[in-house]
Amino acid sequence: MNGGARKKRTLRRYLVAGVLVWLPILATVWLVSFMLRIMDRTLLLLPPSYRPEALVGFSLPGLGALFALIVLLLTGLLVTNLIGRRLVVWGEELLNRIPVVRTVYSGVKSLAESVFSQSNSFRKVVMVEYPRAGAWSIGFLTAEDVPEVSDKMGEAHVAVYISAALNATAGYLVIVPRRQVVELDMSVDEAMKMIIT
Repeated sequence: MNGGARKKRTLRRYLVAGVLVWLPILATVWLVSFMLRIMDRTLLLLPPSYRPEALVGFSLPGLGALFALIVLLLTGLLVTNLIGRRLVVWGEELLNRIPVVRTVYSGVKSLAESVFSQSNSFRKVVMVEYPRAGAWSIGFLTAEDVPEVSDKMGEAHVAVYISAALNATAGYLVIVPRRQVVELDMSVDEAMKMIIT
């Protein structure tokens, strides 16, 4: 190998190493600043005289995150009582009448309930041969037993949710024999990170 080719390989290696260091840092900074800008826009819900710029004379970046947290806590407080639950049911009935909105809303709601619920759904990360033999997919065990299927098939079957890459709300629910499921020593967060990236 001549010296020119070796220098090119060395320079390429340095360039790739630099990209691998800076790309995640810049992507993180961009994503955090993007999210803070969105959260700061929630302050526009306040009357102009109550916005931070009017009260203290200058903008306070990140205050929208605090405001969003307070809104989430107050919403949680509201929906955990009888009147709030009825409002949520009424709102969901309204959303379920709109065809495209119904699909998106129910998918996101199901995913959020699975991830944030205290039950064991989405708590175990598993691997199954899917979509064909020899090709393995990472999924989340959502039901330890599916009695209807188990009875008809003569052996224990489980339900596994296999998320589509880049879109955790889209995926497949597969029902497979328990013996074909491999449990992984991986957290749900680690699995989500692997699937999404």
